[in-house]
Amino acid sequence: MNQYETVFILTPVLSDEQMKETVAKFKKVLTDTGAEILNEEAWGLKKMAYAIQKKSTGFYCLLEFKAEPSIVKTLETAYRRDEKVIRYMTVKLDKYAAEYAVKRMKKYSNKEEA
Repeated sequence: MNQYETVFILTPVLSDEQMKETVAKFKKVLTDTGAEILNEEAWGLKKMAYAIQKKSTGFYCLLEFKAEPSIVKTLETAYRRDEKVIRYMTVKLDKYAAEYAVKRMKKYSNKEEA
């Protein structure tokens, strides 16, 4: 199983509840296909560098997971079918990126505790 990181941007017109439901839907797609979710980060509403679909902001979300390569195709198909997703990108992490992700996850969890 490989380790992946996916970031997706949701349309800014969603309520917090709708945003959480959409993230839960994508997490369910992963878990139903046998992936193991390692980390989830909601970065919140951010200003984008350029407008996409005439929107200048979006809800950014990050998911880190371990899965078989075929699961990535299933996840990206789910992204394309959902009109709430403006952009997405999934990358395979090599061993150095995976180590950095663990460090970042620890740093992020320490900030939440404080």
